Amino acid sequence: MWRNRVLRVLVGAFLSSLVSVLAADAVKPNIILVLSDDVGLGDVHCTGGHFSTPQIDSLAKGGTRFPLCYSTPLCGPSRCQFLTGRYPFRTGLISNQSAQALAAHKEIMIPTVMKTAGYVTACVGKWGQMPFGPGEWGFDEYLSFHGSGKYWREGLKSYYENGKEKDLPEGKYLPDLMHDFVVNFLEKHKDQPFFLYYPMSHIHGPIVRTPDSKKGDDLYADNIEYMDKLVGKLIAELDRLKLREKTLVIFTGDNGTAGFGATAATVDGKAISGKKASMLEGGSRVPLVVNWPGVAPAGKVCNDLVDFSDFFATFAELGGAKLPDGVTLDSHSFAAQIKGEKGTPREWVYVELNGKSYARNARYKLTNGGELYDLSEAPFKEISVPRETTDADAAAARKQLQAVLDEHATAAAGEGKAKNKKANRAEKRGAK
Repeated sequence: MWRNRVLRVLVGAFLSSLVSVLAADAVKPNIILVLSDDVGLGDVHCTGGHFSTPQIDSLAKGGTRFPLCYSTPLCGPSRCQFLTGRYPFRTGLISNQSAQALAAHKEIMIPTVMKTAGYVTACVGKWGQMPFGPGEWGFDEYLSFHGSGKYWREGLKSYYENGKEKDLPEGKYLPDLMHDFVVNFLEKHKDQPFFLYYPMSHIHGPIVRTPDSKKGDDLYADNIEYMDKLVGKLIAELDRLKLREKTLVIFTGDNGTAGFGATAATVDGKAISGKKASMLEGGSRVPLVVNWPGVAPAGKVCNDLVDFSDFFATFAELGGAKLPDGVTLDSHSFAAQIKGEKGTPREWVYVELNGKSYARNARYKLTNGGELYDLSEAPFKEISVPRETTDADAAAARKQLQAVLDEHATAAAGEGKAKNKKANRAEKRGAK
């Protein structure tokens, strides 16, 4: 009998150890952030657009969609906010012209944090409006290029792989080379946790042909469909490598639809308020789809507020990484919501661009100019609320959101640009 008891104890200890190992693996998923370029709500079918995006729609059907995700409304500040977990006024990168305001000795980007938890990291795609390259900011491997939209040799002569400049061959389409780099990275690191930042090139202008385009085609639609095709190819590779079940895939856009696409990119057949670079809904409200088989609830829509700073703390929590000491983060983890749990939702989000800012809660938005808007009909309308309103909810929202703006010192327009010029002058002096 004592032998049976000993056996039960040993088996119990083994099972407990196995559960602990599995639990440890469960909190270290592979993480892939697919960041599309200038893709707003009206560019993706599952968020109301009329374009064909079956692969992204499939991710939404098998995962969770967050309709209230807010970016900065322009490429550089948006990407910086995601990578640092900090709002523009803190980093100084408040516009596309303020890259050098970002101080490397003061900022820590998410790949550095993930590496402390054992992750191997890669950045594949657009890298601009920030100083230095992906390697200097902590990425182990990277493919990057200058500019946007010019993906054939007639518009782009070269790109970079891990610091080495490479010619873009005649007849080669850069997004396909990016996909090949991604596949190679996945194959090399399939047996260890990885963090892949995949800032896709689509659908930033100029809008040029894709390998699938034929004469007379709608090139804007072609680019959306090719973007969707590449997302599908990425998922197929994860399936082939048997990585799908332990990989969190997130699809989002860096800001809203660009002006040349805004007319076509309607939501449920209706024009939305604003576009890229504007401080309206269409400037910052972007698609956010989260897919993690067996973990993220399938077919769910979570209406919690999310902003681009939040990816930083979310990825760190999911990967078991410690947040950096001595850094003021604006990031608010939504890891619990990804898993289908209630979590601690944000009460507000903050959006800033080159001297302008606003804070919004579930219904209202207050700008740093003092204008209050009712967003109950957003993203189609933003209804101005007069200061003298007697509506108790609106008055309470103004008070709450003003307190948020008071705590967030919006950088003056051109401040980042001035810092950029000063840094460039200092760099030139140092080079002499």
